Amino acid sequence: MKNSILLFAVACATASALHAQTAKPSLADTTYTHALQGIEVVSTRATSTTPMAFSNLTQQQIEAVNHGKDIPSLLSMLPSVTFSSDAGMGIGYTGIHVRGTDPTRINITANGIPLNDAESSQLYWVNMGDFASSVQSIQMQRGVGTSTNGAGAFGATVNMQTAAIGPKPAFGIDLAAGSYGTHKETLRFSTGLFGKRRWGLQGRLSNIGSDGYIDHATSRLNSYFLQGGYFAERTVVKLITFNGWEKTYMAWDYASRADMEKYGRTYNPSGLYTDTDGVIQRYPNQTDNYHQQHYQLIWNQTLTDAWKLNTALHYTHGKGFYEQYKSNQKLYKYHIYDEAVSKSDLVRQKRMENDFYGFVASLNYERVQNLTANIGGGINRYDGDHFGRVVKVTTPGIDYDRNHRYYDNNAVKTDANLYLKATYMLLPAVSVFGDVQTRWVSYKMRGTSQEYDGDKQQMPLSMKRNYKFFNPKAGVTYQPARNHTLYASYAIAHKEPTRNDFEDMLAEAETVNPKAERLNDLEVGYRYSTPKLNFSVNAYWMDYDNQFVLTGAQDANGEMVARNIKDSYRLGVELAAGWTPLKGLRWDINATWSRNRAKNMQLTVLDEQTWEQSKYNVGTTHLAFSPEWILNNMISYEWNNLKCSLTSKYVGSQYMTNSNFRSYTDQDGNRISAMLNAYFTTDFDISYTLRFRHVKTLTLGVTVYNLFNKKYESNGSCSMNFRRTADGIESFGNWDFWSWATYSAQAPAHFLAHLSINL
Repeated sequence: MKNSILLFAVACATASALHAQTAKPSLADTTYTHALQGIEVVSTRATSTTPMAFSNLTQQQIEAVNHGKDIPSLLSMLPSVTFSSDAGMGIGYTGIHVRGTDPTRINITANGIPLNDAESSQLYWVNMGDFASSVQSIQMQRGVGTSTNGAGAFGATVNMQTAAIGPKPAFGIDLAAGSYGTHKETLRFSTGLFGKRRWGLQGRLSNIGSDGYIDHATSRLNSYFLQGGYFAERTVVKLITFNGWEKTYMAWDYASRADMEKYGRTYNPSGLYTDTDGVIQRYPNQTDNYHQQHYQLIWNQTLTDAWKLNTALHYTHGKGFYEQYKSNQKLYKYHIYDEAVSKSDLVRQKRMENDFYGFVASLNYERVQNLTANIGGGINRYDGDHFGRVVKVTTPGIDYDRNHRYYDNNAVKTDANLYLKATYMLLPAVSVFGDVQTRWVSYKMRGTSQEYDGDKQQMPLSMKRNYKFFNPKAGVTYQPARNHTLYASYAIAHKEPTRNDFEDMLAEAETVNPKAERLNDLEVGYRYSTPKLNFSVNAYWMDYDNQFVLTGAQDANGEMVARNIKDSYRLGVELAAGWTPLKGLRWDINATWSRNRAKNMQLTVLDEQTWEQSKYNVGTTHLAFSPEWILNNMISYEWNNLKCSLTSKYVGSQYMTNSNFRSYTDQDGNRISAMLNAYFTTDFDISYTLRFRHVKTLTLGVTVYNLFNKKYESNGSCSMNFRRTADGIESFGNWDFWSWATYSAQAPAHFLAHLSINL
C-alpha cells in the first residue's frame, strides 16, 4: 500500500508539471475530463465500425438489475449466454458460458487490466461481491473479439470500465432483502471535484449475504471500492483500490436425481459424514474462505488532439483456503504414519497465497472519418503458492503436525503481449479493420503434488512451458446507408493450458500432455439501427484445433475437468432486436441457434473380462454444456416515475459429456440421465421513484425471479464408463468403475425488495 501511495504521489506531481506547461484555463473542462477517464478501455473495445459481434451495458442498464446478485447474473440476458449458480440464488460461486465455452475461456478485464486468475484462467466472481455497483459500463465481445490484455479469449471478452468521478458531490444508499435470507447493504459516496476542480474521491462499501437455496449454501461477501483522482485539462491520474472478502459454504458437489427425490431438491452432500455411532452428520465449517485486494494506478494523457496515451500499473494480492471433512482417507498421503491405523476421517485445509502484478499501456490515435489506431500491450507476472495441511484427525491417539504441508508447490507465470490494431475508412462507406497480437507466456511449477504412484511415492508437480502465439484478425465493414451496416471478419487465437489441465493429468492412468489450443473464428453480420428499431444478425463459424472441452467429470477438488479434443467446431446464428413502438414501451429479444460438435471423438472402452482398455471412435458427437437454442426476451415499460419489466429466458437441453450418450445404466439396472433438461424462466421487476426537496431520488421496488416457479437445473457433472457389445458400445456404471450424474438445482420463485436513495 505504501508503494502505491508513493507512485500515486509521483504521478500526480508529474501530471501537475505537465499541466503547468500546457494548460491555460484555470478550471478543468469537466465534460472533457469525464471522457478522458474512459481512455483506459478505448483501445480494447469494439465500436460501430468493428466487424465483430458485441453487446454493451450502460450504467443505467446495470443499475436497473443490480440488486445484489453477482455480475454473471446481470450478464445472463445477453446473446449466447447461459448462467449458473452453485447456491441456486445467483450469489456466491456463479459463472457464465458463452457460445458453449466455459468460464476459463472468457477474458475479463477492468479498465483494461486483466482480472482472470493467471493459473486457472477463470475469474471467481465470489471474490468481487457487489463490483457491479462500481461499474460504469460493460462490453461483451463474442468469439475471439479484439486484442486485449490477459488470458486468451475463446468464447468471449468481458470489458468493464469502473465508474467515473463525477463533477458534483453525491451520496447514496442501496438496500435489498428477500428470499432465503438474502440481503444487500451498499453505501456510495463521491466528493465531486474540489481544489480548483482538480481532485476527487469516490467510493463504495458493501455487504451481501445469503443462506442460498441449496442447503447450507451460505455466502458472506464484504467489499469496498475506493478511487482518488487528479484532473487537469489533458491529464487524469487515478489510484483505484478495491477488495473482496468471502466466506462461502461449499455447494459445488451438486446432488444426484436419486438424492433429490429422497431428500429434496435443496440437498447438499458437501460436508456430510457418518460418525462412529452410524449417524449422518454435517461438518459445520465445510467452507471456502478468500480475500483479494486490488490496486490500479492509471494515467490518461492527451498528447495532441489526435493522440492519447493510457498507462497503468496494477497489483493484486490473494490469500485464502477451503476446509473439508474427508472420510476414510489413506493417512500416508498426508505424511501421517501409524503402525495400527492406515485410514481415518480427517479435516484438511487447502491453502493458496499469490501475487499478481504488471503494467499495461496503449497509445491511441484518431482522425475523424479517416483512421483510428491503437498500439498497446502489457506484461504481467503471477507468483502463487499452493499447499495443504491437516487440521484434525478424528481417530484418537494419532500423532500429526498441524503445520506440516502434505503437498507444497509454487507456480510462476509471466504473460506479455503486444498488439496493433487499426480501422481505416477506405471508401466513404467502406472501412477495413486489422489487428495483430503477439503473446508470450512462460509458466513454471515446482514442488510436490497431491497424487501418488503405484509404489506409494508422492508425485512431483514440476513443469516448465514456454509459448509464443501470433493472433491476427482482419475484417471489413460496409455501410451502404445511414442505418445499415454489413461486416465480416476472420480471426485466429491461441490459448495455453491451465494449471488444472496439467495437474489433473497426474491422476490419469495414461500419460497425457496438454496442448495449446487454436481457434479460427469467422464472423459475418448485419446491423440496422434507428431511434425506434434496431436489429442485428450475426453468423459465426468457430473451428478449433485441440480445444479444451469440459468432459463432465469433476476432479478431487470439485472443479470441472477439461481435455483436449483434436477437431471440433461451433457454428451458430445470433439474432437480436429492440423496438420502441410507443413512448416508454420497449421490447428487446435475442436468440441463438448453434451446432457444437466434436469430430472423430475417441472413447475409452473397457473389456470387463480382461479389464483391458482400448479406444473407440464414435464419430461426431455433441459438445458438453452447449445448448442448441438460447432465447432471451424482455418487455419494459416506463411511465412517469413507474418502471416495470418482464424478462424470460429459454435454454435448450444440454449433454453433460462429449460421448453422445444421453444416459447410462447404473449398478442396480436403473437408467441415469446424462442430460440437463431444457428450461424456461421468467422474472418480473417493478419500481417507483420519488423525489423530495433534499433527496434527488428515492426508488423502491421488488423483483420476483422465476415467477412461474419452474423447477430446473442449470449445471451439473457426469462420468460414465463404456463397454463393447455386439452392436458397438454401451454406457454403464457400477461400483468397480465409478460413475455418477449430479445436478445443480436452481431456486424456484423468489424475490428481492430493493430501495435506493440518492442525495
